[in-house]
Amino acid sequence: MSMAESPKESSSSSSTTSVHVTALDGLVNVNSLFTIAVFVGLSLTTPNQHSLENRSACDAGIDVVKKLLVFEVVSFSFFLFSSLVAQGLKLAINLLNSKDVNEAFRAHINLRVLRLGMLGSAIGSVMGCIFLVLSMVNVIEIRLGLLSCGSKSAVHSVSALVLLVSSALIVYITTVIYAFMH
Repeated sequence: MSMAESPKESSSSSSTTSVHVTALDGLVNVNSLFTIAVFVGLSLTTPNQHSLENRSACDAGIDVVKKLLVFEVVSFSFFLFSSLVAQGLKLAINLLNSKDVNEAFRAHINLRVLRLGMLGSAIGSVMGCIFLVLSMVNVIEIRLGLLSCGSKSAVHSVSALVLLVSSALIVYITTVIYAFMH
């Protein structure tokens, strides 16, 4: 700690850095779980699969399977982007922390870059979630029948998925905006 800094400034900076690292860790962990969901969705992409609706008109065509693959790849790309940005920020914080043994819990990192990186990582996660939901809608249509066919199981499943994930994303986005502004 330099002579110009008070103990309060040092404590505030170290706890802020700790909070950032913890937030980045959480983001990477959640992205990892979502990435597993992407690969589960990819494993369900078998063409000419019959739905559980037992009406051939309700079976998803090859176009739905193609959309599923595209949405899964785009979702994976956003989650990978988000995780790599978060890991890069964590690496920068940890490398800066290791320069001085006496300041083990304090990083001198440009807060603007840190905030923009965290915002970019959060946006990547949100976009990944949106494309994951779109791909899950395709999985539901492949397994339970096309929504346009009026399959009640498919409509209920998609409704629950969209409602719950949209609610969670609204909470997440609101929290990110609040944290970014303060």
